[in-house]
Amino acid sequence: MDFKVEATSPYSSARAGEITTDHGKIPTPIFMPVGTVGSVKAVQMNDLRNDIDAKIILGNTYHLYLRPGLDVIRKAGGLHKFNSWNRPILTDSGGFQVFSLSSNRKLKEEGAWFRSHIDGSKHLFTPENVVDIQRVIGSDIMMALDECPPGDSDYDYAKKSLGLTHRWLERGWKHYNQTEGLYGFSQAYFPIIQGCVYPDLRRESAKFVSDLGAQGNAIGGLAVGEPTEKMYEMIEVVNDILPQDKPRYLMGVGTPANILEAIDRGVDMMDCVMPTRNGRNGMLFTRNGIMNMRNKKWADDFSPLDPGGPSFVDEMYSKAYVRHLFVSQEILAMQIASLHNLAFYLWLVKEAREHILKGDFKSWKEEMVISVTRRL
Repeated sequence: MDFKVEATSPYSSARAGEITTDHGKIPTPIFMPVGTVGSVKAVQMNDLRNDIDAKIILGNTYHLYLRPGLDVIRKAGGLHKFNSWNRPILTDSGGFQVFSLSSNRKLKEEGAWFRSHIDGSKHLFTPENVVDIQRVIGSDIMMALDECPPGDSDYDYAKKSLGLTHRWLERGWKHYNQTEGLYGFSQAYFPIIQGCVYPDLRRESAKFVSDLGAQGNAIGGLAVGEPTEKMYEMIEVVNDILPQDKPRYLMGVGTPANILEAIDRGVDMMDCVMPTRNGRNGMLFTRNGIMNMRNKKWADDFSPLDPGGPSFVDEMYSKAYVRHLFVSQEILAMQIASLHNLAFYLWLVKEAREHILKGDFKSWKEEMVISVTRRL
């Protein structure tokens, strides 16, 4: 994997760049649609490619390991062939999913024991075997196993957790360098910075991760319950230390405003389930603000969803029609909303990139944050 910075923004830490993988190039900053089990919910691969032009999608080690399982994915020739996606894929190591199973998991030095949410069977994730699992999945970018502490963790717990994450990282990095991919293309390995909301722990983790010299670095453990301003502060703390010539991936963030603020602070890659999850529940993000499509105010509004918007659905369907679909509990409503929201998110980061290249990102961002947070 290769990364180059093409431009930086005056009065901001924002930068435009390009990541090159064996499955294609990724212009940054970039938003990555989440395809947890190998599919982006309610959206076909052709729509991801041809309508919204997604450059990279995510898969999840925990979910794919449990179902369909490694044997099926290996026989298919890896996830790219299994789900017919011929562009880059990033896989999360499953650390956050195991963290979410708080009542069904135990963290030990060897790794994380957990029980499947599907059938209750017992499994162990280690820093080494999550590398092996992601080798079988065949992602272009794989993530290190980490512990993701709650956003309200006290200092002692956060420090202890960080020590475990760093020890796991050393083992995972060693195993990654001792193994090779299975399908004839290269795979990058990103360590994850933790440290909760404590600046000294974040600095310690950023330094530890930077010294490793991996192809890129991830910022984890944010948007897990901490105040938004704390999240922004931790991004600034970390990005002051991380190398300039490596991509920075902010995990699991967030709202359109969060994304713009993260880009402003030097983040290159982001992902979140919000576009599809909120879309399925009737929330549409637009350039002029946020719409709840179940509101009665849209019942006889026959104007397009988002006039001149980035997706074909924005001009094809009216607000009244999409509201009718949601009220009628029609599956098509979820498909339209998911496609619209993903198109909007990808439009947003593309616009951010163009304004970074143009040199007026900061002023554009300030106006856009106000616009995208407005309730319509």
